[in-house]
Amino acid sequence: MTNSLTGRAEPMLATSQRAAPPVQPQEAMRLVRGAFATDVVAGLSAREKTLPAKYFYDADGSELFEAICRTPEYYPTRVETALLQRVAPQIAADIPEGAVLVEFGSGASAKTRVILDAAPQIVAYVPIDISEDALEKAAAAVSRDYPKVRVVPIADDFTGAIRLPAAARGRFKIGFFPGSTIGNFTHTEALRFLGSAKQLLGDDSVLLIGADLVKDETTLVAAYDDVEGITARFNKNLLTRINRELSGDFDLEAFDHLAFWNAELTRMEMHLVSRANQIVNADRHTFAFKAGERLHTENSRKFTTESFAELAARSGWSVTREWISPAPQFAIFSLTPEGSNPFHVNRRKN
Repeated sequence: MTNSLTGRAEPMLATSQRAAPPVQPQEAMRLVRGAFATDVVAGLSAREKTLPAKYFYDADGSELFEAICRTPEYYPTRVETALLQRVAPQIAADIPEGAVLVEFGSGASAKTRVILDAAPQIVAYVPIDISEDALEKAAAAVSRDYPKVRVVPIADDFTGAIRLPAAARGRFKIGFFPGSTIGNFTHTEALRFLGSAKQLLGDDSVLLIGADLVKDETTLVAAYDDVEGITARFNKNLLTRINRELSGDFDLEAFDHLAFWNAELTRMEMHLVSRANQIVNADRHTFAFKAGERLHTENSRKFTTESFAELAARSGWSVTREWISPAPQFAIFSLTPEGSNPFHVNRRKN
């Protein structure tokens, strides 16, 4: 098989009927759990209490998020999937034979299938996710439905130091980061992630990122505070996880879900608000909450095409292509490393 970009012959990857086991299973998850305890204690001890949004996604949290994606208010998944289905042939046309798809925060891998259906020239899929249970289920399902694609899952925090498996070495890589997860990062965290992704994928690569765009406040708030209360359960599940994994004693009924639009920082914010003065325990530490005090659990920044391009440029990427949906607007950006343009295309809207 020949790489159409380099002209070099590449060895064929063996196909598999089953997903390969996670390359960093028990040890990686032990480290993740240790980091969870450290981050919880630090976050609850801070003057303005906060927890990283990545800890939403244990097995229950992953299932709740999939339920959120099916609510009528939560437009990002629905709109991004429709946009991806429309532009997938254009994306696939630029993918060379023998490429590897690397997905950051793969979850249920639903959108991955759109890419795999459009690009049968992809020979390996490397999903990276912090939720080992969700990862194993998704990897097994993809391996079953795409038997010619080698599936090599990595159970780890994709924002950390990761090494790709041997199946990806020497091959063109398509990084895939859908769902506007980029908006969950602070500006500094986003720069750090994009820089590490550039180093991980290398010059012979492209990075596809889904990003939600700025829109009216009513649409945004409804998406993060659905009438069924699924998002509220998702938010409070973080406390359930602390209770289970860190011997916590949070009373879920003593906290309210809060979602609001921060126009100054162009982001949606989610908080848990203490309903009374209370003392809680977790990981052998004690924490005091005042009535009305907030625990900040998630940010979801919304972008303009200009602000996203600036973010990409500051981390060594160039936006070479962008696709924008009809309202409520959502964008998919195709990035290539600065100084390297493997597709030789001009930046344009589609």
